[in-house]
This record gives sequence, C-alpha cells and structure tokens, in this order.
Amino acid sequence: MNEHKNMILAIVLSAIVLIGWGFVSEIWFPAANPPVTRIEDGRQVPLPQPGADPAADSPAAIRDRAVVLAETPRVQIETPSLRGSINLKGARIDDLVLLRHREGLAKDSPPVRLFSPAGTPNAYFGTFGWIGEGVPTPGPDTVWQASNERLTPASPVTLSWNNGQGQIFQIELTIDDGYLIASRQSLINRGAAPVRARPYALASRVGPSADPDTWTAHVGPMGVFDGAADYDNDYDDIAEEGEHRSRSRGGWVGFTDKFWLAAVIPDQSSTVDSAIRYNPETNSYQSEFVAPAAQVAPGAIASYQSHLFAGAKEIERLDAYSEALGTPLERAIDWGWFRWFMQAIYTLLNWLFALIGNFGVAIICLTIIVRLLLYPVAQKQFASMAAMRVIQPKQKALQERYKDDRVRMQQEIMKLYKEEKVNPMAGCLPILLQIPIFYALYKVLLLAVEMRHEPFALWIRDLSVPDPLTPVNLFGFLPFQPPALIAVGILPILLGVTMWLQMRLNPQAPDPVQRQVFALMPWVLMFFMAPFAAGLQLYWVTNNILSIGQQRLLYARHPVLKQGLDAATVTGPAPPPQPESPEPKPARSGRRKPKPRSQ
Repeated sequence: MNEHKNMILAIVLSAIVLIGWGFVSEIWFPAANPPVTRIEDGRQVPLPQPGADPAADSPAAIRDRAVVLAETPRVQIETPSLRGSINLKGARIDDLVLLRHREGLAKDSPPVRLFSPAGTPNAYFGTFGWIGEGVPTPGPDTVWQASNERLTPASPVTLSWNNGQGQIFQIELTIDDGYLIASRQSLINRGAAPVRARPYALASRVGPSADPDTWTAHVGPMGVFDGAADYDNDYDDIAEEGEHRSRSRGGWVGFTDKFWLAAVIPDQSSTVDSAIRYNPETNSYQSEFVAPAAQVAPGAIASYQSHLFAGAKEIERLDAYSEALGTPLERAIDWGWFRWFMQAIYTLLNWLFALIGNFGVAIICLTIIVRLLLYPVAQKQFASMAAMRVIQPKQKALQERYKDDRVRMQQEIMKLYKEEKVNPMAGCLPILLQIPIFYALYKVLLLAVEMRHEPFALWIRDLSVPDPLTPVNLFGFLPFQPPALIAVGILPILLGVTMWLQMRLNPQAPDPVQRQVFALMPWVLMFFMAPFAAGLQLYWVTNNILSIGQQRLLYARHPVLKQGLDAATVTGPAPPPQPESPEPKPARSGRRKPKPRSQ
C-alpha cells in the first residue's frame, strides 16, 4: 500500500506546485502599494509625469502598417537581431521585428513583430523625451532632424530639435548586435537665462498582451524598484486603478510578455519617479520613468544616459545586460522563489543541448542524469517497498488480531518493521527530491524562449507546446481540432501506459475501492498532463521507463523480493492466524450409553 500512497503523494504535490504555488504566494505576500506623492520642502507634491500621453494620439481607425510607415520620415534600424525604423515624428522607436525568432514553425514564417506604429494593429513603441519647466520641449508631433539614415551597431544616429528660443534638444542613439538601444539625451542652452527640464523614457502599447498572465508566470506591466522585482500588477489591476507609481534608485520599468520584453532603464545612479498608467479612451498602457530635473545655465549642456531594451528574453543575453547595466534585467523572467535552482536546471539543459544539438534528446539525458544521481536513494526506496510487500501478510494479521486495540496494533506493527528492518517512509524521499526538478523543467519549458519552436523527432516539432498528434481526430486525418480537454496526444498516452506498467509491478490493494482508484489513476493523469508542454511529458515518460527498468533490475538481483511480490499479488495477504482452542470433551452423564442390540 505504501508505494501506492507514495505515487499519489507525488501526483498531488506536483499538482499543488504546478497550479497553486503562485496563488498561495500572492495571498501570503501581497505587494506593497507605493505612494503617488512625495515630500518636497515639507509639502506633498504629486510625482511628475510626461506632459502628454504618447498613446493618446493613436488614431481610432486601424490601417495597414505599410501605409502608416510610409507617411512619416524614418531612420532605418539594421542589426543581426533587429530590423525596423525610428519615426522622426515624435522620435518614436515604433517599428521593430526580431530576426532570430519566427511567428510559426513554417520556414517562410515572418519574424516576430514587437513594435508597431500608432494606428496599426497591436500598436507598441518606445521613446525618449523631456518635461519642461518653463521651457518649450519636444512632443509627440515634433519632427526631429537625423544625422544619419541608418542606425546600426557601427553607425549611431543623433536626433536634434531646436525650440526656437535658444535651446537645442538632442537624442544620441546607439545600438548593439542584440536588443539594447542606448540613449544619451542632451539639452544645450544657448539662451540668455537658465532653463530647467526633466528627461524621461517610456514604453507604450495599445491593449494588453495576447499572452495570458498565470499564477506560475507573470505577463504584463512590471519593473524593478530598489533592487526588488514587482510582478504583482497585471493589466486589469492597472486598468482598475488608473496608475501605479513608485520612486526608486535606478531599476527599470516596462512590459513583459511570455517571451518578449520592452523596458526603459534609467541611469542607475539617479533616483527616478516611475509610473505605469492606463488611458481608457485609447485602451493604452504606458510604463515610464522621469529622471531628476537638470538646471542648465546659459552656454551649458546637461546630458542623461538611459537605455531601451526591446527584444526576446534570451537568458544569457539578459544576464549579460544585467551585469553591464547594474540592474537585474533578467528578473523579467519570472522564475519564482527558487530561481537559482530553475536557472541551474536551465544551464544544465542548455549545456546538453549545445553538446547534442537536440533539446528532446537533451531532456532525455537530463532525466538519465537525475536518475543516476538519485540511484542509491531509489534503490533503497525499491528495496524498502519490496520488503514492505513481503511482510504485508504479517502486517495484515496484526491488524486483524489487534483491531480493537489501536495502540497495541501500532506498537506491534512498529516492532515488526524493526524486526524485518524496513522503513515505510523510505519511498517519500526520492519523490520529494524529484518534485523540484520536475517543476524546474516545467518553468524552463514554459518561460525560456530558447525552448520555443525547438523540435524533438517525428511529429514533435515544438517541445514548448502540447503534443499535437491525437487519436481523437485520427492523428490529423479528420479536419477538425478537438477541444483541449480531450486532445490527448501520443506522449500523454505513453505516460499513462508507463504509469500503468509501474503499478502492475506493485501488489493490488486489498480494498476493492482502493483497487479501482489505483486502476484509474494512470488514465486520469494522462488527461491531466495532456495540456502541458511536450518536453515535460517526454521527461515524465522517460522517468517512468527508467523507474520500471530499475525496479526490474532490483527484482533480478533479489529474487526473494520478486517472490514476495508474486505471492502478494496473486494470492493476496495471508489470512490472519486463528487462536488455537482445545478440542471439546464429551459431556459426562450418570447413565451409560446403551449397547446396540444384536439381531
């Protein structure tokens, strides 16, 4: 019975970890609500924000992207990772595709589009600007002059605008071969009086992300404030509250999708006022920071350095940017509390992939490595479980004998365990050790863009999505897509079969109801795991097969345990011994028995 209980324990714990951990953590550790004002000179002052919402001028009618792009002067963006353009009207980076990532699996599938100009589907962009204090500053309708027609890693571009009153605003843009754009905003004062202005940067999008925000992975507005990541505000929260404000030293703020990120990153030595806002008129969201005000004397220049990240959440690249910028940009990936362990599993899996060249084979190798590391523990588990099966008839006899004395029954059973040198809890440790690995692999397959569109073999062309081949539509021959509830793929079916084989190696439970529950368990789990990533299903199937092989190896080396298994499975527990009683003596009587008459 203990092996069945351990298996059920593993399934329940895995389900709790996969489904419920984020919900529990949100209840126990709610996010703090930062103030919307600050104290200056002993009085409350509202936190500043850009004077105009850059998404507020988005046209109501949605038009073709090519038509909108042709309407304004532009600077082209060309890097090994990005292609697009900068709109000189408003200095908006609003046209960007990710060359290393495709929309679909087809070879002719277009690259993923991240940014799109206002008035087109899924409008999304980033920009840099100033908030003036008594001085005209550039706005969304300002047309800038560019020093170059192309922005590449080898050729920066400087955007300039003269306000006609002696002040010149400049944005010097540089870009690397990845996804990072550096901005140096300068205010040149050629007027007769000092001026004061505050640099800002923002990312703005119309409508929420198409990716769902789940308990296990945050999607939506987020940022890092004073070194701590804030995952606690989704699009609905911002739409309901109107805005969410914070003040911190350095950090960053932006929008994270499942695999993509747009974030504005201030100078880490400055204290900035950040905000995430919602405009109900245009259904637009905006993440922004406003830097400290610069007082610029006549003939002086004030400059401010910041960055815009716009691209895929590639783990190694995010780690490199985090180190270079001095802020944890890699927190855009919501690994959870045990991020160090999740990242360790990813590192090992990525190393295996670099060595082998196939992520599916890398997952199988990862499973083998885990099994080898846990081999001594698992051997003790199987040996203890087998020994428990051997002594089941004795245990059952004790339970029957002392069924009216629970205390004495427990004492006798513990004495039996000690005499037979078995540990009923030995099967729990390997299960508890496997659960973090299982959950880490689940998070890696869910969040790592490196796993996206990675094939295994045959029909498995993307390990990060469920197995697409299901007998419900005759493996694709029938022209319909079944509902996810019944779209059970081949890998989930193999998972159910291998778990059924595992249970066949165990004796049947004595209780008929329990036998029915255990008989249904593999097939219930088959449906439960069907919506999960194929890579996770592959890991579980491989783990089941290795468990079956290891258990058979144990029985081959210890035939006594196998005999005990066969006896317990075929005949069931032995009946409890009955207490011996003396034969009844004939009752004495004063009269003798009559002798039979002779014929």
